[in-house]
Amino acid sequence: MTSSTTLASALLTALRAHGARELFGLPGDFILPFFVAAEQSGILPLYTLSHEPAIAFAADAAARYGGGIGVAVVTYGAGALNLVNATAAAYAEKVPLVIISGAPGAREREGGLLLHHQVRTLDTQLAVFREITCAQAVLTDAAQAPAQIARVLQRCVQESRPVYIELPRDMAGVRCGDVPQLPAPQPDPETVGLAVIELAVRLAQAQRPVLMVGIEIRRYGIEDEVAKLARHLGIPVVTPVVGRGLLAGRDVPVLGTYFGMAGDPVVSDVVEESDLLLMLGVLRTDTNFAIADGRIDPAHTVVACDGEVLIGDRVHTDVPLGALVAGLLAAVPAPERIPVDMPRFVPRDLHADGAPIWPLDIARGINDLLARAGRMPIVSDMGDCFFTALDIDDADLLAPGYYATMGYGVPAGLGLQARTGERPIILVGDGAFQMTGWELGHCKRRGWDPIVIVFNNAGWGMLRSFEPDACFNELGDWHLAAMAPGLGGDGMRVRTRAELADALERASATRGRFQLIEVMLPVGAQSDTLARFAMDARRRARASC
Repeated sequence: MTSSTTLASALLTALRAHGARELFGLPGDFILPFFVAAEQSGILPLYTLSHEPAIAFAADAAARYGGGIGVAVVTYGAGALNLVNATAAAYAEKVPLVIISGAPGAREREGGLLLHHQVRTLDTQLAVFREITCAQAVLTDAAQAPAQIARVLQRCVQESRPVYIELPRDMAGVRCGDVPQLPAPQPDPETVGLAVIELAVRLAQAQRPVLMVGIEIRRYGIEDEVAKLARHLGIPVVTPVVGRGLLAGRDVPVLGTYFGMAGDPVVSDVVEESDLLLMLGVLRTDTNFAIADGRIDPAHTVVACDGEVLIGDRVHTDVPLGALVAGLLAAVPAPERIPVDMPRFVPRDLHADGAPIWPLDIARGINDLLARAGRMPIVSDMGDCFFTALDIDDADLLAPGYYATMGYGVPAGLGLQARTGERPIILVGDGAFQMTGWELGHCKRRGWDPIVIVFNNAGWGMLRSFEPDACFNELGDWHLAAMAPGLGGDGMRVRTRAELADALERASATRGRFQLIEVMLPVGAQSDTLARFAMDARRRARASC
C-alpha cells in the first residue's frame, strides 16, 4: 500500500466528514498513539475531562444540541467499560455517538499472558458494546479498515445511535487508504407517497388534531422543516417529556409538555381529547406515556418513528421522518381552521423577598433572567431539577429524560459550550453534582463559563418523594459553593428568594468564570410536577404488587 495516510489520520478525517467537530477523551496506554496523532494533526480539537462517564456525556450533549456526531475516546477495559452507562443512555435516546477505544496490539494478543484491563477474554469488551451500539468495527486490517469505518459511521448517522470502533494501539500509525463516504440510502418515493396520502386524508377528516413532536426531529436535523409544517397545519403543538424544548425560538406556539396526570391539565385535555394525535419522532416510553393511564386512544393516533409510520393498524415501513415531513408539506393544503388561543402557565416574576426558596421560584427566576438577557440553552440532570426545567419557557432543554441517568448535567453543559460556544444554564441536584460536578475544574483552562444552579436539599430529593422516611436518601451538606473558587469559578450559597434573584443577576453579568449558585431548599420542598409524578408512581407501584 503506497498511501501516505495513517489509520489514525484516516479515522479522524472520516469523523470530521460525518459531522464530528471535536473529540472528548481521557488518555490511557492503549489509546495513546491515537491521542498523539489527534493532537499533532489538529484535524479535530481534543478536550480531556477527568472521568470516562463525563467524556461520553459531554460528547452526547455536543451531538444532541450542536448536530452531527459526538465522539468519546478512551483506553481499553478500565476506560471503555466506564462508558457503558452513558453509551446505553445515548442508545436509548437515539444520540449519534462514536465510541473509540484503544486495544492491545497484535503482538500483545499473541503473547500468551493475561493483559492488564482484560476481563474474561480480549473480546469481552466488544461483546458488551454490541448490546448498546448499532454497529461495531475492530480495526486489525489496514486494507479493510476504511470500508469498516465508512460502514460504521454511516450507521451512526443513519440510525442516530451509538457505534463502537476498537483501535489496537499498533494500528494507529499503519498506512491505509482514505475512508469513503457512503451515499445515504434513498427512500422509495412510492412507499413514502402512500404514507403521505393516507395521513393527509386523516388530517383532512380530523376535527381536533394535535401535533406532538419528539426527539427524532432534532436527531435527523429537520426541526426547521417540522416548524414549517406546524405553522402550515395551524394545529396545537405539544412535546412529550423527552422532547421538551423542541421548536424553541422557531415561531411555533408550543402549548406545553404532555405529562399525563402529572402535567398541565390543559395540555393533557387537548392531547387526550384529540381525534388525531400525530406524533412525529416521538419515542413511546413509560416516561412519556405510562402516566396517561390509557387515556390516549390508539385508533386516533399516528406514530412516525424509527423509519415507520403506524396509522391505526396499518404500518408503512422504510419511510424516513424527513421524507414524510417533506411529503406532507407538499401534499397537505393549509386547513381552514381558526387557531385556538389556549392559555399557558409560565411562572415569572420572582418575588425578591426573605421567603425560603422552592423549586418553582428557581423556574421563575430563570424565566425572568431569560426575558432580560435573551435565550440560553438549559441542561438538566435528573431529579427535581428536571421537573423544574419543564417550567422554563421557550428554551432548548438537554436532559436524559427517558433513560434518566444521573450525573449528566455538568459534563453535558461543558460539551454543549465546547461545541457551540453558547453559555448554558445547568440545573443539577446535590446528589448528581457529587458524581460529576467536579468536571467544572476544567472550565478555567478552556474558557467555559456555565451558570450552574445546584438544588441542594442534602439528599436524594426525588427518591425521598417515594420513600420519605428512609435514612438512605440522606447525603449531608457538602458546602458546594465554598469549593467553587478552588475549581476556578465563583460560588454563591442562597437561602431566600431575594438572595436567589441577586445571585442570578450577578451570575449573568459575570463572564469568563463558571458561576455556581447553591440553592438551599427547605426539607420537603419539591415542584408540583414531581409531587404529582411521585403520587402516580406510588399508585402504579401498589397496583403492580
